Amino acid sequence: MPSNSTTSWSPFPPATGEVQFDEKWAFVGKKEKHCGPDDAERGDCWDHTAIDPETRLVVSLVVGKRTAGSVRAVVRDVHRRTGGRIPRLITSDEYPAYVDAIRDTYGHRVVPPRTGRPGRPRGAVTVVPPALTYATVHKERENNRVVRVTTRVVFGTWLAVAFALAASAVSWAINTCFVERHNGTDRHRCSRKVRKTYGFSKDWAAHRAATAFSHFSYNFCWPVRTLRERTTLGRWRPRTPAMAAGLTDHVWPLAEWLAYPAVQRR
Repeated sequence: MPSNSTTSWSPFPPATGEVQFDEKWAFVGKKEKHCGPDDAERGDCWDHTAIDPETRLVVSLVVGKRTAGSVRAVVRDVHRRTGGRIPRLITSDEYPAYVDAIRDTYGHRVVPPRTGRPGRPRGAVTVVPPALTYATVHKERENNRVVRVTTRVVFGTWLAVAFALAASAVSWAINTCFVERHNGTDRHRCSRKVRKTYGFSKDWAAHRAATAFSHFSYNFCWPVRTLRERTTLGRWRPRTPAMAAGLTDHVWPLAEWLAYPAVQRR
């Protein structure tokens, strides 16, 4: 498979109007700086992940090179799997590819009316809907430590952001902390992605398969401590992201998840 190709996986639409996007670095075979022209399936490999922050559900995943095409693929996959609904709030880091991907995915083409004046008519433009609110998080580092965090509203207004945060059950400010927290969980669950290890992936396809396994078994089989609920008897009931999103009523054993048919036939 070409190194610039991507594969997307996704379970079900999120139960909330928020989506957080982020990319997580890993490598296959050897690091990018050591790759030559013939190393098509070696070097940097990024997980482009979309998370529902309220349920922690992994909505979509695209594994591949960090390109505009990968970003476009994950944004379009979220759009498709949420039925084209406009999220209440979209957040990401300041990777520029998100701006064009979100505009092209959620916007619509508008052809300006003819003015009747001489000259070439104005071309069609892509206009984002007024309900779309997208903000970015920028982190400044010194000596490998974050010393300053700034935010910017790209689409929408600060007032729209304030309304979105007021409606959120988990966020009080523009952030990407939930998808970043999942990045840490995935590195813990998938040891080939630990930053300094001899256990890094040696095969591109195996790396992508292991990433999909880790991300989506997490949805159904991994109880998240902050999602647990107290029962009427005073005991804690563990919940997975899929349970929080209303997709199931119990924690799935890994055997049940592996045996569940990937294609449902009526």
